[in-house]
Formats: sequence, C-alpha cells, structure tokens
Amino acid sequence: MNVRKLNHAVLRVRDLERSLAFYEQVLGLKLAARAGGVMAFMRTPNSENHHDLGLARVGPSAPLPNEQGVGLYHLAWEVDEIESLRDALETLTRLGALSGASDHGATKSIYGYDPDGNEFEIMWMVPREHWGEYENSAPTRPLDLDAEIARWGRRASA
Repeated sequence: MNVRKLNHAVLRVRDLERSLAFYEQVLGLKLAARAGGVMAFMRTPNSENHHDLGLARVGPSAPLPNEQGVGLYHLAWEVDEIESLRDALETLTRLGALSGASDHGATKSIYGYDPDGNEFEIMWMVPREHWGEYENSAPTRPLDLDAEIARWGRRASA
C-alpha cells in the first residue's frame, strides 16, 4: 500500500457549535456537511476534499486533552503566503488562543489552542529550493515574523 496524502482529521470536541464558529473564525473553514447533531465536517476554501476537518461532539463533561498522554499532538494547517501568519498571530492573540510561534528552518509557524485544548499549527513553508541545511533537520527557534515577512513576503519579491 502506498498512501498518497492525509485527507482529513477528526477531532472530538465538547461543543459542536462553538468549535464550528472557532474554526471558521480562525482558519476560514466552511461547513461542508452535518451528521445529525453529533458530527460536522468543514472544508478549507478551494479544497479538493469533501472535508478537511471533522468535528465529533462528545459533550460538555468530556476530559480535556492530556499533554503528557499518548495521542494527537497537533494538526498543521499550511498557508500560501507568509503574511497570513501575521493575521493568525493577531487573531489568536485577540481570542486568547495563542500558544506560541517557532522558526523550524523550512517552516515558519504560529501555534494555538481551540476551545477544547486541541493544539494546532498554522504554518508557511519556505520554497523547497531554499531549504538548504534544513532539508534533513527541523530546529525549533524563536520566530522573528517581521524579519521573515521582509525576507519572504510578497512585497519582498515584488
């Protein structure tokens, strides 16, 4: 078997409506379908998938994710333009959902938590021809977003 790509992820959430609103506000995902009052499926704009994220309601008393336990660490959502990371930083800061920012060499990342404590990453990938020493490494350094936008942004290449 040769897997082609990851098609979608499904998260367990306490409140389906709250999570739908959060992922629409933060990532711009749109509702694709519902399955009763317990499941909802969201799609990114221009996606070729039926859905990119599924949400499964497990109820208000469900325990929060355990950062020391086995399970999903985070999902990474890729953006086309590095300037989108500034938008993500501002939105997550405003919502009190920002958990960090990192420079991983080949990727530049902003991290956040959804209302149920599920962590996610919003990342921009450096063009492959510029990976250089990061082809086979993944450092974690503080992200200087302004410097990276100046280097890689639309205005820098215009």
